[in-house]
Amino acid sequence: MRENSKWKRLLFSLRKYVTFFLLIAFIITCCLCLFLLILQRTLGISYTEENIRDAAILTFCNVVFLSFLCTVIDTVRRRFMVGRPVRRIAESAEKIMQGDFSARIEPFRSIDSESGFDIIIDYFNRMAEELSGVETLRADFIANVSHELKTPLAVIQNYGTMLQSPDLADEQRMGYAKAITEQSRRLAGLITNILKLNRLENQQIYPAAKRYNLGEQLAECLLNFESTWEKKNINIETDIEEEVFVESDDELLSLVWNNLFSNALKFTEAGGTVSVTLKTEGAYAAVHVADTGYGISPEVGRHIFEKFYQGDTSHATQGNGLGLALVKRVVDIVGGDISVESEAGKGSTFTVKIRRAADGEMQKNP
Repeated sequence: MRENSKWKRLLFSLRKYVTFFLLIAFIITCCLCLFLLILQRTLGISYTEENIRDAAILTFCNVVFLSFLCTVIDTVRRRFMVGRPVRRIAESAEKIMQGDFSARIEPFRSIDSESGFDIIIDYFNRMAEELSGVETLRADFIANVSHELKTPLAVIQNYGTMLQSPDLADEQRMGYAKAITEQSRRLAGLITNILKLNRLENQQIYPAAKRYNLGEQLAECLLNFESTWEKKNINIETDIEEEVFVESDDELLSLVWNNLFSNALKFTEAGGTVSVTLKTEGAYAAVHVADTGYGISPEVGRHIFEKFYQGDTSHATQGNGLGLALVKRVVDIVGGDISVESEAGKGSTFTVKIRRAADGEMQKNP
């Protein structure tokens, strides 16, 4: 490989020399002919064959020397002004190809400030930084998915082993079977959310907007959790403004409401309160989902919409850290906005704002 590279460089240098030789030969020949012609006409000098031969030899030697000099100068110029930055870029690119995303290129300082290499290096470093971030997220995602999948599988395996005991009481058998069912549902929910989030992030789901009553959708989604709030004896308060229409994808938004309602009921203790409010705020419909649950700290609130982030590990078994990431992605896709206000021990309030429709048409930007 190195031998081939050596021959290529030799052929390239030879080609450059021939190029300069032909160029300079042409220029000097033209200049010399013009000079002799003018000199002959001005002074009336006539040249013998010997004079012409000596002049031709001298001219040829000058052309050879000047061609060689230009080739050397150009080679040195290219080595320092082109070869070095290209070599730096190639070495860093090779490191990134091998998985080292920490590779960066030092800015190249040269006399020719408009060579363009500094621009290429700047974009290369920014690209490497983005790739490094993506690789970190990918590694964290895989680690978190592996952990989340391993936990329910381990529980299912343990209870499955205990179910094989021949002298197991019926009550224990039913309890183990129920635990296996719950973990299986949790595992299925995790896989479903992973697939949905993957499709959303890869833009494989395109919103199909239609005009519909947002208040009716909120009521329908909330009623799906009736058995949950009755079982935990949670008070439900609603303040839903009538005739609030939006023009959006109802199936995608149903994912938002179902996840927010599920989290509010899941993290609210028995006897607590969950409230759902729908109000119009200018060109937007604002949905507030509040609870009197555990609440979250400001630090957790800054990361609450990140995948697999679970700030309160004491309640980690109640979720998989994907629901709010899914909510955030859906809200971004439909052009809405989501925020959270919370205080540890006092509950949380999630606010979703969606541009509303009026008279069958979307309102203009305020």
